[in-house]
Amino acid sequence: MIALLVVLAACGGPGGAGTDAHDRAAPVPASKPSASSAPVTTEEGKENDTETAQVSTFALDVDTASYGYARRTLEEGRWPEPAQVRPEEFVNSFRQDYAQPGDDGFTVHVDGARMPERNTAVLRVGLQTRAADAASRRPANLTFVVDVSGSMAEPGRLDLVKQALHTLVDQLAPGDQVSIVSFSDAARLVASMTPLTARADLHAAVDRLAVEGSTNLEDGLVTGYQEAARAFRPAATNRVILLSDGLANTGSTAWQAILDRVKEHAGRQITLLSVGVGRDYGDELMEQLADNGDGAAVYVSTVEQARQVFVERLPATLELRARDAKAQVVFNPSAVESYRLIGYENRAMATEDFRDDARDGGEVGPGHSVTALYAVKLRPGASGQLASATVRWQEPDTRTPAEASASVKSADLGDALWEGTSSRLQVDVVAAAFALHLRDREAFGLGLRELGAHATRLASATEDAAVSELAGLITKAASIG
Repeated sequence: MIALLVVLAACGGPGGAGTDAHDRAAPVPASKPSASSAPVTTEEGKENDTETAQVSTFALDVDTASYGYARRTLEEGRWPEPAQVRPEEFVNSFRQDYAQPGDDGFTVHVDGARMPERNTAVLRVGLQTRAADAASRRPANLTFVVDVSGSMAEPGRLDLVKQALHTLVDQLAPGDQVSIVSFSDAARLVASMTPLTARADLHAAVDRLAVEGSTNLEDGLVTGYQEAARAFRPAATNRVILLSDGLANTGSTAWQAILDRVKEHAGRQITLLSVGVGRDYGDELMEQLADNGDGAAVYVSTVEQARQVFVERLPATLELRARDAKAQVVFNPSAVESYRLIGYENRAMATEDFRDDARDGGEVGPGHSVTALYAVKLRPGASGQLASATVRWQEPDTRTPAEASASVKSADLGDALWEGTSSRLQVDVVAAAFALHLRDREAFGLGLRELGAHATRLASATEDAAVSELAGLITKAASIG
C-alpha cells in the first residue's frame, strides 16, 4: 500500500473471443491464473520496483457485485467484510464516458494526474467496447437457475427475483428463448427452453417458484448447464444466469468443485452471469463462479437495481465483444520508479500469459468499460513516455486474437488531480480510495470527511445520481466507523 499512500496522502485539498460456434465441447478452464503465477503483482499492498517488475498483467473484469453488496451493508448500518471489498469493482460501477471504437474491438484510453506529494502520480487505463444495437443483436437462449431454498424466503430475495424475471420476460425479443431451473434440496426443470412467443407459459412458470428446503447450488447449476447445452443454438447467444444468495449448504459448496461438475457442459460459448441477492450473501462463491465461468457477477437489493440489471443491462449486453480479454501495462523504468495496481488481486496474470491464448481472461460485452488505476512514483525530472497499455482479446466466434494499445507521456499528466482534470478520473480515485478505506481502514491520508467532500462536489459537477449515492455512502460509513 506504500505507493498509493505516498500518492494520495497529501490530496485532501479543497473540493473532492470464443471457440468456433459449432465446437460445443470446449471445457471451461479449471481456474483463472492463480496468484502464484504472477508474484510481482498479486501481493496485496505491494509496491513494484520497475527495475525488477516492469510489466503489470491482469485479466479484465466487469464485475460490480462487491460495490453492490457494500452499498447494501452500509445502508443497513453495517461495515462490509474486508474480504468482500474489491476496489476494481467499486471503480467499474461508475460511468466512464470513454470514446467508443468504430469496430467490435476496444479503444484504449490512458491518462493521469500529478499529486501534491513530490514525484507521485495516478495513472488510469480505460478500455471501452462499442455499445450494441438492440435491434440487430442475435437471438438469445437464457437459462435461469433460481435459488428457492429456505434462505430465499427473506423479503427482498425470491420476491425480488420473481419480479425481475417477469419484467425481463416482457422485455426480450420474439426470437429469444428462456428456460427456468429451480433448486433447493435438488434441482427441478420448471420450464424447458421456451420461445418468447409463449410468454404466458413463462410467466406461469415464474409464478410457480416457491421457497422450500436447503441450498443445493451444485445440483442447480449442473442442471442449468445441462439444459443450456441441450437447447444450445450455434447462431444464438447462450447464457446461464444464476440467481441466488450464494449460501450453498448441500452438495458441493466450493466453487472449484461445482465448476468441475459443470465443465463438460459449460462450453466456452455458454457464459455465466451470477446475480446475488439477500442480506447474507456468499460473495466468494458467486464471484468465483462468475470469474471462472466466463461471466460476470452483480448484486441487487432493490427493485430499481434489479430493473437496471434485467431490463437495461442484460438485454443490451447479451452478446459478447471479446473473450479472454487481458490487459498489460509496461512501465518505462527510466521515468517510473515504482507502481502499484489498485485491486485486481485475484485477476493477476504472469507476464508470459498475456499472449498465451490458452490462458483464460475476462469476457466483455457491448458498451462495457473496464478501468484500472495505478499509483506511481516518478523518477526526479521524469520526461517522455511513462507507460504503454495494451489489451488483447479473442473474437467471440472465431477465436481470432486482436490487440489495441495506447501510451501516456509525462507531459500528458494533469498538473493536479482535483483541479483541471477529468471529473470521471476524480470519481474513480474517490471510489478506489473509499474501497480501500472499507477494506483496510486506511484512505491514504484522505479521511472519510475529505472523500465525502470530493464526492459531493463531483456529484454536482457530473449531475450523476450514482456519484451522489457514493457521497451518501461515504457519509454513512463515517457515521458507522
